[in-house]
Amino acid sequence: MYAAHFGLRELPFGITPDTSFFFGSPHSQEALNTLLIAARSGEGFIKITGEVGTGKTLLCRKFMATLGDDFVTAYIPNPFLEPRTLMLALADELELTFERDVDQHRLLKSIMQRLLDLARQGKRVLLCLDEAQAIPVESLEALRLLTNLETEKRKLLQIVLFGQPELNRKLELDSIRQLAQRITFHYHLGPLNRDNLDFYIAHRLRVAGFSGARLFSPGAVHRLYRASGGIPRLVNILAHKSLMLCYGEGKQMVAASHVNGAARDTVAPKRRLWPYLAGAGALAGMAAGLAWTFAR
Repeated sequence: MYAAHFGLRELPFGITPDTSFFFGSPHSQEALNTLLIAARSGEGFIKITGEVGTGKTLLCRKFMATLGDDFVTAYIPNPFLEPRTLMLALADELELTFERDVDQHRLLKSIMQRLLDLARQGKRVLLCLDEAQAIPVESLEALRLLTNLETEKRKLLQIVLFGQPELNRKLELDSIRQLAQRITFHYHLGPLNRDNLDFYIAHRLRVAGFSGARLFSPGAVHRLYRASGGIPRLVNILAHKSLMLCYGEGKQMVAASHVNGAARDTVAPKRRLWPYLAGAGALAGMAAGLAWTFAR
């Protein structure tokens, strides 16, 4: 695509969570520090919330990659599971195997024994649940009961909940108030501000191999901020399309007009309007530009 045109080794603005592109903005670095401190403290529940696209999954993967060898991590990306299935998913992450009709008592006893064995080896076990706002209330209660397992010194299992703000409303339910009281560390991920967005773009380009002075003009960065609201996922989508448009025109620097074209081709969240971006989509212009490039 456009990588060679701009001197890049790889595409810099993918939306797949890649820890090599992790950007230590004040929000994400504070969240990571909170997670690392909380994990070392040995408490039961930790909570990270943030709007869609603010980088919760990337933060989760960076967190797990940063932990030392004294941690055993379990990761469940889709916890919309009833209690028994959730326990089986945890058992699978802990490398336990059962016959299909294993009863609940044996399942929980095996999980507890595995946690005790790991504790004797000096290992801490940490379960990360992504999209935690989707966990059924009954499964949240089952998780709370699991955190009752402890030695005289610390919990045998720590649980980190990564979720959208809807998770907070779920935790306000009276039926799971005991779990809410056990969340000892929490952090809310916010969007990038204008200055951090500029650094964010430069960081991802540098990781992707860009060695020039600047690829996005100040006007382009300003438009990216206005169109995305600083939400990293939206920034990535818009920046990627902007580079495609710039490449299609044979240009070497992304301008505000390229971002405007990318934004016209991108569906905006309901509460974020782009009043200055009237007009048709940019796909036709992009296709025409690419055709011109290949015809040279």
